[in-house]
Amino acid sequence: MGTSTPFSGPKSGNPLVPDFVDDDTAGAAPPTAPAPQDGDGVPPVPGAPAPRPAPMPPPMPDRFRSARRNFTKFASSGGSDRRALGRAVSQYVSQAAGGSVSAARRMGSSRGAAARIAGFLGDVGSRGLQAALATLNMAGLAGRPAAEILSALVEHFCPEGGSIDEGIARDAFMETVIDLADAGVTDMANLTSEQMRTVLELYVAHTIEDRIYNDVGIKGVEVPSDINAAEAVRDQLHDFILGGVADAFSEAAIDFAAIDSTALGQTIDRIYQAAFDILEALGEEESQK
Repeated sequence: MGTSTPFSGPKSGNPLVPDFVDDDTAGAAPPTAPAPQDGDGVPPVPGAPAPRPAPMPPPMPDRFRSARRNFTKFASSGGSDRRALGRAVSQYVSQAAGGSVSAARRMGSSRGAAARIAGFLGDVGSRGLQAALATLNMAGLAGRPAAEILSALVEHFCPEGGSIDEGIARDAFMETVIDLADAGVTDMANLTSEQMRTVLELYVAHTIEDRIYNDVGIKGVEVPSDINAAEAVRDQLHDFILGGVADAFSEAAIDFAAIDSTALGQTIDRIYQAAFDILEALGEEESQK
């Protein structure tokens, strides 16, 4: 189980949200008082500094332990212990990630990439593939298969960086491209709104899946030595996450024919938070069966 950005898992004392993942207000220039009018003789009063984002609560000690234990139990069963899968996912969201809000905030690079992908798909839907590609200086890709077009746009959607967060966003995008043919998405010029949604659902699901792999820790979970059993474990986890993400998109009801680019980032943020909420609930339900 894992991605191309293997990681042994974060320490339990690490912050739930890394320092580089801030609210939109972080880094904004502090307001300044208006300049005095001629003859005032009153020096300007320095403006108050911009408020810092509210600090996240301290992480729970050993917050990954229960999720790791249940992921190991699920993996060791070859995918047959669905109750362990449910407990693992539910505990990951509620304990390891610190709840859906914190979990969504930790997907900084993935959320940004998802918004860029959604914006491009919306542009294709409203202006056509040729015009959308021309905006990115990629008009020569028109007429190519969907997987080839999107692969060529990876640098636009997911710029390469050195952090785990950026690696997850990029890795998940390439996994999504691989899945496109099986999902029936082959012709970018004639994408339906449903196919656009499928692309985004696959991407968001892969980012969450990769985030879990890295958080729980590849070295911290024992996987079956049998290749078929290992693939069954991977496929079940992916399908479980994809189901929760699909429900979140259903609630969001994005209209790609009239997508609001100004609110796109907020829409993606809500989808991620809703997905984690749903996954926690689905996991709890599965653990009780």
